[in-house]
Amino acid sequence: MDPTEIQSDKSNNSHSLEQSDGTEDKAKSAGADTSALESDNKGGDPNVTDATGGSSDSGDKKAPKINPLKKFWRKFNLYLMLFILVVVVAVGILVAHTIKSNQQTKGQLDTENLSQQQLQQLANTDVTVGNNKQLLTVQANAVFAGSVLVRSSLEVAGSLKVGGSLSLNSLTVTGSTQLSDTNTNNLTVSGALNVLGALALKNGISVSGNSNFTGNVTTASLTTGTLNLNGDLALTHHIAAGGPTPGISRGTATGGGGTVSLSGSDTSGSITINTGSSPPAGCFATISFSQKFTGTPHVVITPVGSSAAGLQYYIDRSTGSFSICAANSAPASSTFGFDYMAFD
Repeated sequence: MDPTEIQSDKSNNSHSLEQSDGTEDKAKSAGADTSALESDNKGGDPNVTDATGGSSDSGDKKAPKINPLKKFWRKFNLYLMLFILVVVVAVGILVAHTIKSNQQTKGQLDTENLSQQQLQQLANTDVTVGNNKQLLTVQANAVFAGSVLVRSSLEVAGSLKVGGSLSLNSLTVTGSTQLSDTNTNNLTVSGALNVLGALALKNGISVSGNSNFTGNVTTASLTTGTLNLNGDLALTHHIAAGGPTPGISRGTATGGGGTVSLSGSDTSGSITINTGSSPPAGCFATISFSQKFTGTPHVVITPVGSSAAGLQYYIDRSTGSFSICAANSAPASSTFGFDYMAFD
């Protein structure tokens, strides 16, 4: 049974209540023919005539309605994709430019030249030019009438000439330095100091450590607490033993009315003895050192004068004094003496 064909109701007889007069069958047949014509004329040709004799005008047929929200969403998706594409391209360009800029500024600084207007602004006002990643190049000579403050390091590629005074809190020189005339209040040298020329010191020199002199040392006066000589001592002039004069006291061997006197120091000197009447044997004088020796000193005496030639003299010594004595009596009313030298 073909579903497209109009089936006749064979079971329906003429006496049925649903029997039609044939008008309904004719309308259905005309409707089917009209649908076929509309199906063939979907291109919308206005000249095609339908089965009823009228033209199939598109204005008579209602177009399917499109939802405005769906239409807007389709357009929005297209714009959104275009916007995302533009953003991605812009971000890529920005990243590439940043990487290239960083590579260029790693090993060198940007240079910036000053215009005449900027120079005038520098002369009249406080102006900040560039940043710490840029290099300021001044081709012309620059004269600063006021003070110049450098907050970071100062590197001078050429020679540095200072016409006036130079005040520095600290100066560190890693290489060689040549100074013609230099005045300094305090000079501290942590390493070795090599002076190729003559060294003139007007106010003396104070050395707390050991000093080595491989050459000759010439001095008008040398004062030292202790002098240690590992070699020979060569003296071309006299030895002058200075220092305070020690004390002296008269002994009984001078006799009645006798006197003693001394000139010299703890190291060396001369003792003069004037005997009086009836001098007995014994000690003529006792010499007290102005400064005691660390141990018993070595004392050497030499008689002076013919009156002392026959004396059997001797000494008594200690760290603080020594005495000149005789085992026999000295001539009365005579003058003689002794020279002495004392060494530790």
